[in-house]
Amino acid sequence: MTNLVKDIEQTAIFDASIQKVWDAVSTSEGISAWFMPNDFEPVVGHEFHIQSPFGPSPCKVLEIDEPNKLSFAWDTDGWVVTFQLKDLGNQTEFTVVHAGWKESDDTISKAGEKASIIRDRMNNGWSGLVNDRLRKVVEE
Repeated sequence: MTNLVKDIEQTAIFDASIQKVWDAVSTSEGISAWFMPNDFEPVVGHEFHIQSPFGPSPCKVLEIDEPNKLSFAWDTDGWVVTFQLKDLGNQTEFTVVHAGWKESDDTISKAGEKASIIRDRMNNGWSGLVNDRLRKVVEE
């Protein structure tokens, strides 16, 4: 029986237009302002790096549906991060999904800890990134 770690999913509603949120999550400058330094380009197949606390993480753009969805493979453990945007008029619903987790007892190579521990830590991290840092960038 498998014991895969559950996807991380964080949703927030921002007092900002969908275009302003899209620009913050689909450009290198925008992503750097709230997430991590990177050399992202919004082109399917583009390979880029995010400068994580564990060093550069290789990534690859998997899907772009402007201004509604962006997905990329993150690092070497099978993670896929998806940003979903929904236009609510003067507001935007933003959801991040961090998928591709392994068995809860499997070790995440760069961190050297179990997937379940890293998932909990990253869930808290995404919460702060979305609800605090991204909110500040798009609602300024």
